[in-house]
Order: sequence, then C-alpha cells, then structure tokens
Amino acid sequence: MALPGEEESTHELVIAHAQVWNHIYKFILPISLKCAIELNIPDIIKNHGKPMTLAELISALPINKAKSHCVHRIMRVLVHSKFFIKVDTKDENKQNEGYWLTPSSNLLLKDSPLCVAPFLLAVLDPNLMGSCYSISEWLADDHATPFETAYGFMFWEKAKRANSLNELFNEAMACDSRFVSHVMLKDCEKLFEGVESLVDVGGGTGTMAKAIADAFPEMKCTVLDLPHVVSGLEGFGNLNYVGGDMFAEIPTTDVVLLKWILHDWNDKNCIKILKKCKDAILRKERRGKVVIIEIVLGYNEENDTVKEDQLFFDIAIMVDINGKERSEREWEKLFIDAGFSSYKITHALGVRSIIEVYP
Repeated sequence: MALPGEEESTHELVIAHAQVWNHIYKFILPISLKCAIELNIPDIIKNHGKPMTLAELISALPINKAKSHCVHRIMRVLVHSKFFIKVDTKDENKQNEGYWLTPSSNLLLKDSPLCVAPFLLAVLDPNLMGSCYSISEWLADDHATPFETAYGFMFWEKAKRANSLNELFNEAMACDSRFVSHVMLKDCEKLFEGVESLVDVGGGTGTMAKAIADAFPEMKCTVLDLPHVVSGLEGFGNLNYVGGDMFAEIPTTDVVLLKWILHDWNDKNCIKILKKCKDAILRKERRGKVVIIEIVLGYNEENDTVKEDQLFFDIAIMVDINGKERSEREWEKLFIDAGFSSYKITHALGVRSIIEVYP
C-alpha cells in the first residue's frame, strides 16, 4: 500500500474507491429491509407456504402494479444480503425460481415471539436517523447529545412529547427483551438457580420480568421503574410493579437485573446505581448478585459482524442519549469503584453478554 503522498497503483485506487462507495451506499440495505417489513414481505412469503415466485409476490403486494418492475431490484439486494434465498420451484411442469426465508428473515415475522422488526423500525425512525446528521455540529457545541443539537431537547423529552415515538421505542425494547429472555432462559438456566426474588430495575412494562416469572413460578419478580412508566400496570401471581427511582432505593432482593441500563449513564452515575444494587442484595441474610446484560467491547473481535455491531451501537447510543458501551477493563473498574469483589462474564447473547457481579 502506498504511503501518503506516494502514487498508488490503479488497482489499489480502484479497490479504495469501491470501499468508499460501499460505505456511502450501505444505508441502502436497512432502507430496503424497512421497505420489506412495511410491505409485509416476510409474512407474505411464509403464509404462501412454499417458495414464492416474483410474479406471485408482486400479485400479493399492496402496491401500484405499474411499479411492480421495481420489486425484484429490492429483493435482489435482500437476497445478496442473505435475508432471503432463491430456490428452484416447479409449478405445472415449469421450472422457476422462488423466494424463501432465511434465519434472519424469520426474525422479522410479525407473529414470531422473537420478532425484531419493531427494533429495526425504531432505529430507522426519522427522529433517530435525523440526529445522526448533527454529530459534527454537536462536537463543536455545548449540547449533551447530537439529538439535542438536532431537536433542541433530549431524546426522553422528545419521546414524552411524541406518543408515536414513545410507543415505537417501548415496543422496540419489549421485542428485544423477548429475544434476550428466550436465549438466556434456554442456554443459561443456572443463572437464576435457587433465586427466591428478583428486581428488574428499569424494566419498563415488564416483558423481561414476565418471562422470568413464568419460567420460575416460585420466584418473586418485581419491576422497578419510574412511577409514570408503571402507572396502571397490574401485577399477577409472582410478578408485581413498583414505582420508584433506582438512584434513591432498590427493593431488597436476591438478584438485581440491569438490562441495557448502565450504558445509558456516565461512570459516576453507574457507580451510584451499582451501589444501590449492592445495598439491595446485602439486606438479606444471604448475599445476592447483580445480573447485567450489556455489550462488552472487544469480545469476539474475530467475528466482524459482532465487532461492527458493537462499534455501531456505541455511536448510536452516543448520538441519542449520550451513553457509552464499555470494554471488560472499563466494566471491572466500575465494579471495583462501586465496592464489588468479583464478577463473571458469560458471552451467550451474540453482541451482548451476561455479567454476574458479586459483593
């Protein structure tokens, strides 16, 4: 590779140019995926019961048929990106090609309990995408986030003012909790072995806590969130809701669960939260633990997809709420500064990990 100032070969120049173009137009994939979800394409193909030809798909789509010639171009992008596959079909002795689902597109089916489509739609919402255009401006101003630079107030305030954004965000968090709880309860069954009580801090409407309560009917599960979040929500059986502030007090429990909470806050506030967690699990005769579900930067670096996801999400959370993702060394420092003695990391959630922290 040529050094700066030296002339590159034509081959190197063309490769470099292709890489730049690849990144310039990388937004086309999520936009195409958003289009497919809004047109209900994954569900239409699934409900067809077998691979669907282009003509069959066009016929089933709620579109202006004069624009039907564009459908194969969108599907071509999604096939290339492995969201769909093309397989040979045979109908009335005619050989043809049809579209079928992949493991990735199965996660976009609306009737799937593991559907992640709401998360995609929330991330690609114009309110969140718009703030990304203000990063360079934000680096030079005094606002807390690029979101605030773009809109004049923080994300949480915007969500309060716009019901549609708030509902979109809540459904995104709920669908993510359904996915995480499914994997966690299936592959990490010993995580809650012998646990009599659990408090899900910042658990929102309780999707995560409900899954745990159903899996462990003998465990008392509590969702702690701000009063306006849990207002009107009714508990059942071994699940209940408590309005409160994690910076003030967390109810006594065996386990405190923090799913995607600490990455919202700076180190100083994380230490405050962790100290409250420590108080909650030490009030009983036996010592409990804190279970944290977060990204651990640097894990599985050899997997480019995981590595990129972690780096991308770090920027996304910086843009919207001034949060940050952390490496194991950064997590360890937080735990020590909050007065904990040890921790254990289980890399079982793909991009994220489960961290058990002990007093």
